[in-house]
Amino acid sequence: MVALLGQRDELLKLVEAAFDSQILVRGNEITVTGPEGEADKVGQLFEELLELLAQGHVLTESSVGQTIALVKHAEARASEVLGDRVLTGRGRTIGPRTLGQKRYVDALRKATVTFAIGPAGTGKTYLAVATAVKALQEQDVRRIILTRPAVEAGERLGFLPGTLYEKIDPYMKPLYDALYEMMDADALQRMMERGTIEVAPLGFMRGRTLNDSFIILDEGQNTSPEQMKMFLTRLGFGSRAVVNGDVTQVDLPAGQRSGLSVVGEILSDIEGIEFIHLGARDVVRHKIVQDIVEAYRRFGEQRATAD
Repeated sequence: MVALLGQRDELLKLVEAAFDSQILVRGNEITVTGPEGEADKVGQLFEELLELLAQGHVLTESSVGQTIALVKHAEARASEVLGDRVLTGRGRTIGPRTLGQKRYVDALRKATVTFAIGPAGTGKTYLAVATAVKALQEQDVRRIILTRPAVEAGERLGFLPGTLYEKIDPYMKPLYDALYEMMDADALQRMMERGTIEVAPLGFMRGRTLNDSFIILDEGQNTSPEQMKMFLTRLGFGSRAVVNGDVTQVDLPAGQRSGLSVVGEILSDIEGIEFIHLGARDVVRHKIVQDIVEAYRRFGEQRATAD
């Protein structure tokens, strides 16, 4: 009961705040009183939390909050979403936390090319890198290639000090961060030296054929249609590709179309290609980030209507 409800009933208080039903705990018995439909949902919630405990999860305020959201919206079984383990390493388990992320992970596992389109904080890059590392560990692929366009969002490359590689490095930092969270630093360094893991700007992909590789293009909204075509046609035998991006954060020059914005119109009917759209409810950062994303979405819709 302590694992289920929290050391000082902090997890129970989250459930009580989310529902109008009255919850009474006596010993190992929980009684729920309230409107029939809602009381059933509370009962289902506790069943899902018990199943997560049986799977070896340690319940936290975050995981209980995510379970409450899944149960309230009747989207999917929380034990199936939160119980999905993509990668276990460095003392932590990485997996989907929302229904949208679960659909994304399922697409990553079965599709040859996966497009993930959604706002910051929805786990697009993180889950893709975790899936790639898992595929490398299981020898499904022989190398991981991470790339992104070196498009400035403010500073110009020319104003940054150092060599070309030193100028490009800040743009690759989010990809390095994800890798370091999932792998031992020494092992990662050795793999990068051998070319098993490669992090490079998109321009370096031209002219290559990438076989037996897991290829991730991050910040895909900052590619032109021509660059997107160039990237997708690098795919060789035994390879999989993932393209991530947020079409509301395009840093291309005014008037230039984003390759990510138009690719759905071109490739939507091709077998083996999956498009996953993530939204504010898939944001797994601080709760206020969900509110910020949703506020910007409404503002954009209002501007579009006014125009």
